[in-house]
Amino acid sequence: MHRAIELASENVRSGRGGPFAAIIVADGETIAEGTNLVTSTNDPTAHAEVVAIRRACKKLASFQLTGCELYTSCEPCPMCLGAIYWARPAAIYYGATHVDAAESGFDDSFIYQQTRLPVSQRAIPMTQMLVADAKYPFEVWRQTSAKILY
Repeated sequence: MHRAIELASENVRSGRGGPFAAIIVADGETIAEGTNLVTSTNDPTAHAEVVAIRRACKKLASFQLTGCELYTSCEPCPMCLGAIYWARPAAIYYGATHVDAAESGFDDSFIYQQTRLPVSQRAIPMTQMLVADAKYPFEVWRQTSAKILY
């Protein structure tokens, strides 16, 4: 956790991004590190946890982080939490809370609120289209024997 906090602070001082960092560890060994690179890469998904997950999965040649632990300098935002759950690490350890982040201008409470609303009431309009056609890829998936379940 000390390393994650150090990386987060260094990331701000370097101007690469926000005050967030994440480390993925397996069997006591650091597999990957990631810092927030949103502004330096113009990528709104380049949060520290996502960057670390991408690097760890590449290094492990796996789309899952089974048996790994994730250390993050701050409680994960909703996007990162989703990515973490898909990656399936064994545990998450975090430092600061989402309330601490909000006090510095990184307030994700709006996103949490939006996910609880019916689609028709969300701030960004969402319209379902081509319902029958959109279900076809799932039929193809169900019939494919060469699929890799995740």
